[in-house]
Amino acid sequence: MKEFTDRVRWGNTHIPYRYRYTKRKTLGISVHPDLTVTVKAPEGTSPEAIRAKVRQRVAWIRKAWREFELYLPKQPDRRYVSGETHRYLGRQYRLKVFEGPENSVKCLRGYFWVITTDRTPTAVQQLLETWYRDHARNIFRGRLDACYRLAARENIPEPMLRIQKMTNRWGSCSDKGRILLNLELIKATRDCIDYVITHELCHLKEKHHGPRFWKLLEKLMPDFEQRRKKLNLFADV
Repeated sequence: MKEFTDRVRWGNTHIPYRYRYTKRKTLGISVHPDLTVTVKAPEGTSPEAIRAKVRQRVAWIRKAWREFELYLPKQPDRRYVSGETHRYLGRQYRLKVFEGPENSVKCLRGYFWVITTDRTPTAVQQLLETWYRDHARNIFRGRLDACYRLAARENIPEPMLRIQKMTNRWGSCSDKGRILLNLELIKATRDCIDYVITHELCHLKEKHHGPRFWKLLEKLMPDFEQRRKKLNLFADV
């Protein structure tokens, strides 16, 4: 289905958006976790009418952006050399890189010990990310099981789990009942991991960030706001 792009300006705020025509009878605006704005408009709606509707929702869009910005992971520059610090489950570990006959990574006594046949930053990064992924697979699965025991009481369907490195969100869920978690989340504490998982579990029942979604999230996790703010401290050191 063909999409079009446009933007509106309201004061100092510029809002780019994509829109497409559908058979629906009313115009709908959505703000997504990566801060993009999309519009579904009834067939025959003029671009001017769409712009006018977006302008009417500027305050709501800006509020949604502020909410999502607290949920975006930071992506610091890394050199992957000895002395650099990396996080794991909320704690900082100093990187030690040594050349050796075989590749291995160990997290021990406050250090990431990386032994590698290739000490280039790219090779060290790949080894460390493989280690993170192996540990994330078990930890994320365990935290999802724990969080789902509460969510199941709200008739939320049990999801499948995938892990992927992402730059614009901590997690997402699909219409097919699959939760996708950012590999970077393994650097945060378990309570923050639980927040992201519970957030996505709520989306399996309430797709949009409306009042029913926030009510459900608060019911499952009364301190979610504190956890969300804490999450922003991780993956940035």
